[in-house]
Amino acid sequence: MSLTTRLPGPALFSARCRRKFPAFPSHATPFRRLPSRRAFAFGGIRATSSSVQSPARTAAGDAPDAAMDAVQRRLMFEDECILVDENDQVVGHESKYNCHLMEKIEKEHMLHRAFSVFLFNSKYELLLQQRSATKVTFPLVWTNTCCSHPLYRESELIDENALGVRNAAQRKLLDELGIPAEDVPVDQFISLSRILYKAPSDGKWGEHELDYLLFIVRDVSVNPNPDEVANVKYVNREQLIELLRKVDAGDEGLKLSPWFRLVVDNFLFKWWDHVEKGTLQEAVDMENIHKLT
Repeated sequence: MSLTTRLPGPALFSARCRRKFPAFPSHATPFRRLPSRRAFAFGGIRATSSSVQSPARTAAGDAPDAAMDAVQRRLMFEDECILVDENDQVVGHESKYNCHLMEKIEKEHMLHRAFSVFLFNSKYELLLQQRSATKVTFPLVWTNTCCSHPLYRESELIDENALGVRNAAQRKLLDELGIPAEDVPVDQFISLSRILYKAPSDGKWGEHELDYLLFIVRDVSVNPNPDEVANVKYVNREQLIELLRKVDAGDEGLKLSPWFRLVVDNFLFKWWDHVEKGTLQEAVDMENIHKLT
C-alpha cells in the first residue's frame, strides 16, 4: 500500500533559491505570442487578456454555465476522469465537470487522477505554459509544461509503470501544445513521484487531484492550441526564480497554478540537478504519495 507523507508549507525553498540565483535577465527570450490574444510585456514576462465574447455565451444564452467556452464545455461533459482513493486505487469514474465542482469535492470527497509534465530541452530549460483565458479552472495562470488527466479508457488505465498516465501525457501534449507523439515517446517519460493536493479556483470550481509528476528531456516542436494555451516560454533556473519573485510581489498580475507552486517549493530545484546530471532515475519515488498543503 502506498504511504502518504506530509511536507511543510511552500515558502521556505523558494526563499532560499531567491538568495542563490541572480535576477531575471532583461535580455530573456520573449514569450511566444499566440493568435486571438492581446499580450503586454513586463520584464521579459507576458500576461495576456482577451475581449472576445465566449462562444458558449452566444450559443447558450442564459443556460447554466452559459459563459463557459464551447470547447471547454465539450471537454467538461465528454471527458470521464478516473476517481481514486488516497492510495491511488481506482474507485470509479466521473465527468470532468463534476470532478471540478468544489461542492462535490467538499461533500463527496471526490478525488481524481491527474498528471503534470515537466519538459526540458537539451539546454535544460523548462517549458512553461500560460493557461488560456477560457479555461474553467485557473485561467491565465502560469504553470508547468502540461497539466491534465488520464481518462477512463483502457489505454489510460494501465497501472504498470504508470503507462496509462504516460499515454495520456503524450495525448495531451499534442492536444495542448501541438507536440507530435514522435517527439515525446511514451518510454521517455520518467514518473518521478505523486502528490495529493486540493485547491479552490473560485467559488464554484477547484481541483482535488492525485497528481503524477512526469519528467522528460527532449527537444520538441511546439505549436500551441489557443483554446488551451495563451503563451509559452522556456526558462532556466534564474528566470524561474525571478518569476517566483514577481508572483510573490504581486507584480503585473502574474500568478502560478497551485500544483506547480507546490512542486516548485518542495521538489523542483533538487530534481533539476538530476535533470542536468542525467540521474533522474535516482530521484524516482513512486512508493510514497506526498500530501501537500
